[in-house]
Amino acid sequence: MDHSSNVRTAISISDVKVSLQRFGLPGVFIALCIFLTATSDSFLTVSNFFNVARQVSLIGIIGVGMFFVLVGGGIDISVGSLVALIGVVMAGLVVKSHLSVLLAVGLSLLLAATLGFINAYFVTKWRIPPFIVTLGMMSAARGFAFVYTNGYAVFGLPEGFKELGRGYIGSVPIPVIIMLAIVLLAHFAATKTKFGRFVYAIGGNEEAARLSGINVAFYRGATYVLCSMLAGVSGIILTSRLASGQPNSGVGYEFEAITAAVLGGTSLFGGEGTIWGVIFGALFMGVLGNGLNLLNVSSYWQLVIKGAVLVVAVLIDMLKKR
Repeated sequence: MDHSSNVRTAISISDVKVSLQRFGLPGVFIALCIFLTATSDSFLTVSNFFNVARQVSLIGIIGVGMFFVLVGGGIDISVGSLVALIGVVMAGLVVKSHLSVLLAVGLSLLLAATLGFINAYFVTKWRIPPFIVTLGMMSAARGFAFVYTNGYAVFGLPEGFKELGRGYIGSVPIPVIIMLAIVLLAHFAATKTKFGRFVYAIGGNEEAARLSGINVAFYRGATYVLCSMLAGVSGIILTSRLASGQPNSGVGYEFEAITAAVLGGTSLFGGEGTIWGVIFGALFMGVLGNGLNLLNVSSYWQLVIKGAVLVVAVLIDMLKKR
């Protein structure tokens, strides 16, 4: 390739980067909303808006935890299975062990933190690749969920508990309010605290962070504990919404959480991203899924389309780094 060809290639990549930064995801999102409004009478309605918001809240909560793990240079693919395990354990503690809902929620979140600590221990102490560690946890947690329930859903939760996933405060679904509270706290932690600054530093350059005196193992491990606990919160809300603990719930949540984070600008290579970007990415995925349902696109094709969205998001992330 001659010099002029190299120059044209460089200019072309630069143009793509500028276009993506200016118009990328927001432009696609607006175009998607306009298209769905024109093709479906049900899309632009208040009831559908709250339906999307309620669905987005679960992925948004998990996405916040995934954000910290990704920014710190890791990844956690066990969150979908943790949603199921924490959900059935919480339901079992109430229905089978007759504990109060509040105590069952506390013990379930403690279990989620413990499982996150196990992930962190093997990632930071034994330096096993995060993908392998959390892949093992994904399988083990799903297996425990089926063992604990013998493969059956746990029914019999109190009526009042169901309000957590189905109720409203004013006209806003309670899960959305919980998500917004978590988002605000996470935004503060990411931008105003030592924890946030150190996680960004570790993801940006681990060796430099270590030489600067940052306890890399501690802060990176904390992101896995936090991610697991937020998956647990999502599992408890889902259990309330379904009025039962389902061992097969949460399938694919890890995929949607990672896609939402990357779509929102969180780098798979660590050190970059914002909480608000994650929520925007979750909203994008929620609107896309809702639109595909309204257009009666089969679930098989929906998997294909969402997979393509993830690949495009990663491609955009790589182009930004060139």
